[in-house]
Amino acid sequence: MPKMRNPNSPHSRYKGLDVLPNDHGLPVPDLPSAREWSEAEREQWQQWWNCPQSARWDESYVPTVAVMLTYYGKILDGTATRDHLTEYRQLATSLGLTADGMKRLGWAFEGDE
Repeated sequence: MPKMRNPNSPHSRYKGLDVLPNDHGLPVPDLPSAREWSEAEREQWQQWWNCPQSARWDESYVPTVAVMLTYYGKILDGTATRDHLTEYRQLATSLGLTADGMKRLGWAFEGDE
C-alpha cells in the first residue's frame, strides 16, 4: 500500500496550495450574445463554469472564457488553425484548466491536498 501524503511535510508539493472546492455553487454567467453558440459550445460553457477552477474566476473572466470557447468550437468543427490551437492551450493553462496551469497557479482539487 502506498504511503499517504503529508501536506505538512517541508518537502510537500501540496504545502500552501489553494484548495478548490469540488462544488462551489456559484452561478454560471450568461454566454455573451456576440454570436450564435452551438449546443456543444453551450455544454462546454456550463462545464467550465461549474468546474472547481471557476471558483477562482469572476465576471471579468467571461470574455476570456468566451474566446477560449470560440477556439473550442473551431477545434470541434475542424476549422482551427495552428494559431487557434496554440491560443486555446495557452488560455486553458492560464485559467488553470490544465495540470500545468493548476501547478503554476498553486491550486489543488479538494481531496488531493
